[in-house]
Amino acid sequence: MSKTLDVLVIAPHPDDAELGIGGGIVQLLRKGRKVGIVDLTTGEPTPHGTPERRAAETARATEILGLPWRRNLELPNRALQASLDARAKLAELFRETRPRWIFAPYWVDAHPDHLAAVELVEAARFWSKLTKTTMAGLPFHPARIFNYYCIHLKQHLQPAFVLDISDVWPIKLQAIQAYESQFGGEQKAGFFERIEVEARYWGASIGVTYGEPLTCREPLGLRDLTALI
Repeated sequence: MSKTLDVLVIAPHPDDAELGIGGGIVQLLRKGRKVGIVDLTTGEPTPHGTPERRAAETARATEILGLPWRRNLELPNRALQASLDARAKLAELFRETRPRWIFAPYWVDAHPDHLAAVELVEAARFWSKLTKTTMAGLPFHPARIFNYYCIHLKQHLQPAFVLDISDVWPIKLQAIQAYESQFGGEQKAGFFERIEVEARYWGASIGVTYGEPLTCREPLGLRDLTALI
């Protein structure tokens, strides 16, 4: 079903969007913005998951977020590539949903799928505006790509800004917990505590309880300084 969106979050796998920008998604929805997630792959196989279980977990997380639109492009997990076919598929989705803002993973990571996702998003954004093409839909160019952090490297990050998600932290945590096959059980003991410690760290960096770090390759603009906290 076609739907025009204000914001589209690109996730290499189900759960990446919740981990990286789950709080921001809930806040945008509460402000009346039309938000969607596209998962590039099913995320399977994984040690404790199945396609059916992962789909059910994704549906539960989507319900917790209150998200009305989510789609999976069913590109190959563990072998994601910014191929021409994948680029056209994502560019056509941009043309269909016409989001002003795109949220994509950070461009430095150990996970090859995450790196491929960034390359794919940036290429598809460019292709989406092309004329004289066989792609479906009218040309469209998303105004900006923001990058969220859901990385597999131990880094000291330097985000462009930190979003205060103190008011929606319980919802973000509950959405992450929906992915029990990925984060539950003894194999992930202490995972949720670590996620909370990280959110508290970023919150403390801006003087609030919980935060989400975000960045952007392009300069950010403010209409006035009152937008700063």
